[in-house]
Amino acid sequence: MKQESKEKIKPLHTLMPLENFKGLLGIDDRDDSISRHCLETATKTIEHYCNRHLLREKHFEWNEYDGDLLIPLQEYPVSRVLAVYLIGSGELLEPDFYNVIPDCGTDYDLPFSLSLSRAIQRQSGIYSIKTVYLAGYNTGLVPADLSSACLELASWNMNRYKGRRIGMTGNVRGGGRDGEHFELSMPENVKQLLEPYRRKLI
Repeated sequence: MKQESKEKIKPLHTLMPLENFKGLLGIDDRDDSISRHCLETATKTIEHYCNRHLLREKHFEWNEYDGDLLIPLQEYPVSRVLAVYLIGSGELLEPDFYNVIPDCGTDYDLPFSLSLSRAIQRQSGIYSIKTVYLAGYNTGLVPADLSSACLELASWNMNRYKGRRIGMTGNVRGGGRDGEHFELSMPENVKQLLEPYRRKLI
């Protein structure tokens, strides 16, 4: 029965594998539950801070078509385009009529675009392009600084939970006042590691 329950545990949404996290911090199996929680919380906090989906997922995007042959894709890096549909003509576009810039599978951390063939401009009635694609990093192939940010944020959260100091950094001493103060939402060193991965808004 125990084996069955382990198999039913959902995959972790994490920038660092659970076993790596436990190994680096010397955590044993008794803390699996809190380790999983801290890793997932850290990863979601990082994705929110960066305004991006960083782990590899399937994405569905609709972009208005006005004749422009270069369609920006929201998530990156793009590993594979699964399908492109011409909305209005109802056509599934063959791969010969599009490519991705930079190339699919290139782990450059910069936005990607779908480049359409000029043949598309000869078709009428198209008002939108639907793109289905895979983008983001595989858990085991996350860049080192992203993985380090996840490690630091998850261990920071774990120390707060274990010390029952959630919402507080500790005692404030000096200036004639003693007491508690609320902590920042993310340590500064983690923010520095994440700066290259934040979505740049124009």
